[in-house]
Amino acid sequence: MQLRDCAGGVVFCGEKVFLLKNEKGEWVMPKGIIRDALTAEETAVQSVRKEGGITGTILDSAGRTYYEFYSITRQRPVCNRVAWFVMKADSEDYRIGEPEKMTAAGFFPVAEAVEMITYSQDRSLLTQSYRKYFEKTGRPD
Repeated sequence: MQLRDCAGGVVFCGEKVFLLKNEKGEWVMPKGIIRDALTAEETAVQSVRKEGGITGTILDSAGRTYYEFYSITRQRPVCNRVAWFVMKADSEDYRIGEPEKMTAAGFFPVAEAVEMITYSQDRSLLTQSYRKYFEKTGRPD
């Protein structure tokens, strides 16, 4: 199995979170493969900018998730190990950076986003990240 280290952002603006819909119809958060000797934090910030056109500020670590799948192009199983970061955006402005890979995007109320997200581990990550976001920004629960 090929192991790939990745990093991504759980990006909040006010009481909304940023999601992307990929070409498979899955609602996900922005993430990318760690390359070019970048840190996980640098990769997360870069991926949020590349995929969503958002300048995000890291507030805290959010945790890790693991995704296993079979890569048809590589003809072998792959495991993406993703380090996530709680991030804050100053506005809800976004731009889909890779329209060939992402078909929709936006900032959604957290309760709505939890229902939209495709993977259960991402729903749990979002819920935990929302708590950390409020702890760091001083917003009420």
